[in-house]
Amino acid sequence: MIDRTSHYIDGRWRPSTGTGTIDVIDATTEEAIGRVAAGTAEDANAAVAAARAAFDGWSRTPLEERIGFLTRAAQALQARQTEIATLVSQEVGMPFAYSNVVQAGLPVQSLVSIAEVASTYAFEETVYNSLVVREPIGVVVAITPWNYPLHQVVAKVAPALAAGCTVVLKPSEVAPLTAFVLAEVFDQLGLPPGVFNVVTGTGQSVGEALVGHDEVDMVSLTGSTVAGRRIGAVAAQTIKKVALELGGKSPLVVLDDADLVEAVSAGLNGCFLNSGQTCIALTRMLVPRAAMAQVEAIAAAGVEQIRVGGPFEPDTVVGPLVSAQQRDRVVGYIEKGIADGARLVAGGPTPPDGLERGYFVRPTVFTDVSEDMAIVREEIFGPVLVIQAYDDEEQAIRLANDTPYGLNAAVFSADRDRAVAVGRRIRAGQVQINDGAFNIHAPFGGYKQSGNGREFGAWGLDDYLETKSMQLP
Repeated sequence: MIDRTSHYIDGRWRPSTGTGTIDVIDATTEEAIGRVAAGTAEDANAAVAAARAAFDGWSRTPLEERIGFLTRAAQALQARQTEIATLVSQEVGMPFAYSNVVQAGLPVQSLVSIAEVASTYAFEETVYNSLVVREPIGVVVAITPWNYPLHQVVAKVAPALAAGCTVVLKPSEVAPLTAFVLAEVFDQLGLPPGVFNVVTGTGQSVGEALVGHDEVDMVSLTGSTVAGRRIGAVAAQTIKKVALELGGKSPLVVLDDADLVEAVSAGLNGCFLNSGQTCIALTRMLVPRAAMAQVEAIAAAGVEQIRVGGPFEPDTVVGPLVSAQQRDRVVGYIEKGIADGARLVAGGPTPPDGLERGYFVRPTVFTDVSEDMAIVREEIFGPVLVIQAYDDEEQAIRLANDTPYGLNAAVFSADRDRAVAVGRRIRAGQVQINDGAFNIHAPFGGYKQSGNGREFGAWGLDDYLETKSMQLP
């Protein structure tokens, strides 16, 4: 049992002012593997006070020293890669082979990338008779999700620290354990007290207190659109900056000249990675009507080859969902899709054979769907794919954009220039062309109700800076 019932505040481990704890559950065994403190508003206030007190000194710390902490933190996390991947596979259910690369590898890449970006970033420039300077925004509250727990933490903490901000982190109480690994790393590296703080608890008890705090200058959230609306409303009372990376219902547009086997295979991977618990999951596949029967056959055969099982079994491709609540939510959507008249191509609401224990859901594919169905319009956050037919390219683009979200999309075509032309017309923050790889150095964020602001690269650093003009004689 991993005991993490102390918060990390002002450079030391402090017991919560409350007495409650929250169990961390193994997604495969349904048993508790650890516990964290159910923090209070008093804990949140103490963390903000520590961050505020540390801000002046940290913001004036030479850039080279701030970058040095990030570089050394990357090395320290890399040394603990197996531990991190194991924790996330237990908490979230991602197969260990993927966790080792994605959940443990991306945070290291993010730290290195931001250190490199900050080293050449133009924090000052002269514009006519003005000296324009970019200064740290102040105390940052980072609220992060459970699906890529350490990756999403580092995506916020690295640029904030590089910019000269101090941070209070509230990780998801569902998968919080790797946040403590990061706190241990910074503590061992001698990061000044108060620069980085961790408080665990629920959104109602800790999150609201942090977001509404007068001494917080910025809130960065990765989470659901519902959570984004609430945080935006609370933060508006003190006119603080808010960066939001929210939900998605991302389309994969398969153009009529695409290699169908390649496109559909990539689509299945893009939908079912991390059991579909990915904000950029390609959950809507748009295909030419004439190719529907062939696409359905390829999808059904592809799902048949997907091995669902425990995350530490070497041939597992899809593991369990993160929690009973999440499993029940996803199964409810599958049942609703059937009730609404969609046709099952693969999967269904019953658990995979032999996997009644653990939060497992069968990878599921629907077709014969209408545009108004819940499974087409709403973010399910599970291994559920809908296949929609279109008659021409214009309709494909209209369907791709027919969503309140705009986080991600993909286009497949034998002609890369044609795919790029279609991608330009899709209202999304990123578009994968012919299975182009995720790029940790490029901006990441959404249009419409998928949020605002950008993470990664110089764009990620921008969000944590204020701009000042000093008019010179």
